[in-house]
Parts: sequence; structure tokens; C-alpha cells
Amino acid sequence: MSGIPDRRALWIAIAAFTIWGLMPLYWYLLRHVPAMQIVLHRAVWCAILVAAWLTLRRGRGWLREVVAQPRLAGMLGVSGVLIAGNWSLYVWAVNSGHVVEASLGYFINPLLNVVIGVLFLRERLSWPQWVSVALAAVGVLWLTFNYGSFPWIALCLAASFAIYGVIRKFAAVEAVQGLGVENLFVFGPAVLALVWIEWQGGGGFFSLRWGGWTDVLLVMGGALTAIPLICFAYAVRRVPLSVVGLLQYIGPTLQLLLGVFFFGEAFGVDRAVGFIFIWVGLVVFAADGYLRTRRRVVAQQA
Repeated sequence: MSGIPDRRALWIAIAAFTIWGLMPLYWYLLRHVPAMQIVLHRAVWCAILVAAWLTLRRGRGWLREVVAQPRLAGMLGVSGVLIAGNWSLYVWAVNSGHVVEASLGYFINPLLNVVIGVLFLRERLSWPQWVSVALAAVGVLWLTFNYGSFPWIALCLAASFAIYGVIRKFAAVEAVQGLGVENLFVFGPAVLALVWIEWQGGGGFFSLRWGGWTDVLLVMGGALTAIPLICFAYAVRRVPLSVVGLLQYIGPTLQLLLGVFFFGEAFGVDRAVGFIFIWVGLVVFAADGYLRTRRRVVAQQA
């Protein structure tokens, strides 16, 4: 695959990572709701909204097309479970005061994507890209070993989303359709869990316990979930995984800034050193991409 990605897909990927980076602000509005219930509502309303959109546009055939391909359906089932687990851990981390560690997980994740792209998908990097990856790797290793405790939240978030990205790259299905099928695999269990919680008196949906505004936020959380995932699924099939991996630093950088300046979490010199390595690597990568694009334009105009 060429080292120069499709420009439209590139901007769509940037949009997805920016939304993810700012998402802690949204979950902060729901901090009074237990994290597991946020995740369950997120899964249910995302499934309903995406399925409704697909049915209005294409009829019920969108689901039959996937069900008729057991291998594809199985891949989407696995990716659905992975992203549901990733959501659960992420929302819990944000609302439990671990935004900075969650951002570390998404700093590690792009590096895993780059490694997978090079080792298993035969993607090639230019020497400046290798330099940028090396700098980012040093920064991630520094953060990991100077974090003060084993960063299990970060590592679980990184691994689950890296594997999810690989599955979606090879699942031959349109982005929105794939997301719809993914969500259907977790829809049933999520509904049953919510019904059980409400029955036991632990919920607050459609009641005076949380208020109508909370209900609206929970429903809209499904849309907020769907939009960046659709963008990501679209972009990851059109952009080299190595490029996607490095672009993903947009999200955790925004999360880090929110964790420090909005949520007031600790960020000392040791952590700053690691992030500086990562940011320098991103500058090298961005500069190389710009120069390669300019050379291509000049060659086409010659």
C-alpha cells in the first residue's frame, strides 16, 4: 500500500480521533450514572439508531447480506465484543479519575497499529517515518516504566482497540453496515442487563431519580458513539494502518490536556518527558507527509 493515504479518508480519520479526544467532556456530564449503565445505554441506543438509519436507507437487506456470510458475521461479532469491552473500561476510567492513564492507553494503541502494519501487513515506512515511530516508542516506554504502577487500564485499552482496528480493516463490509451488525451482537445482552438493573431498583432511566436531561444524554451517547466509529471504520480500510496508528495520537493528546487542565489530574516532569518524545515524533511524521505530498503534486504538474 502506498505511503500517501487517500486525502478524504485522512480527514475523516482526523475527525474521528478528535471526537474521541473530546469525549471525556460528554461522559463527565453523566458522572452521576454508574459507568456500567452508561456503557449499556451506549450500546443499546447506538444499535437502535444505526439499525434504524440503515433500514430507512436500504431496507432489511443490510442485515441479510452479512448473515449470509458466516465468516464476516463472526468477525463482526468478535469486533463488537472487543469494542464493547473497550467502551466499558474507558467510561469507567474517565468517571473514576483515570483520564490521564486512559490517554496513555490510546498513546500506546497507535504504536501497536504501526507494529502490526509493518510486521504482519507488509506496510512500508520511509526513514523519517521510522524515526517518528522510534521517538514515539521511546516516549511510550518512558511513560510506561515511569508511571509509578503497572498501567493495566492503558494496556487493556490499547490492545483491545488495536485488535478491533485490524478486524475492521479486513472485514469486507461498508462502515455503517458493519457497525450496525457489531451492535446487534451486544444489543440483546445489553437490554437484558438494563432491564435487570431497573427491576432491581438500581437504574434511573425514565424516572425522577436522574431527570429527563440525563435520559437525553444517555440516548445521544449512542449517536456520539456511532459517528466516530463509522468514520474510523471508513478510514481504516483506505489509509495505511501505519498512518492511522500515528494519527491516533490526536485523541489521547486531547484527552491528556483535558485530564490535566479540566479534571485536575497529576502530570509531573516524568510524564512530560514521555509526551515530548511522542509529540516530536508526530512533528517528524507530519513534516514527512507534507513533503511527500508536495513532491507528488509537483511531479503530476510537471
